Amino acid sequence: MTYPLIVLPFLVITALLALLTARRPGFARRMTASAIAAGILVVLTAVFDNLMIAAGLFTYPESLISGVRIGLAPIEDFAYPVCAAFLVPSVFTLLETARPRRQEARQ
Repeated sequence: MTYPLIVLPFLVITALLALLTARRPGFARRMTASAIAAGILVVLTAVFDNLMIAAGLFTYPESLISGVRIGLAPIEDFAYPVCAAFLVPSVFTLLETARPRRQEARQ
């Protein structure tokens, strides 16, 4: 199995869960914050993945990656931090509405 195929389910799940929160309050604010976090995570991934690959800590077989790279790091490596930046807030938003808030439950 190639790395792009491994990444695909994560991208699909992230997109679906983010879309499920579209009608929840604060969607635009959440997506803006996620985009900023994703940008920061991509920069950090670029720096540290390139350093680790250059140091020889790990390699990627050419036959298993797309061939698109940012420095030495394959583009597939950047999908995970982007997914995390959008998936975590989406999951928290969906879980938050599934349970009553503590103050509302007391009243």
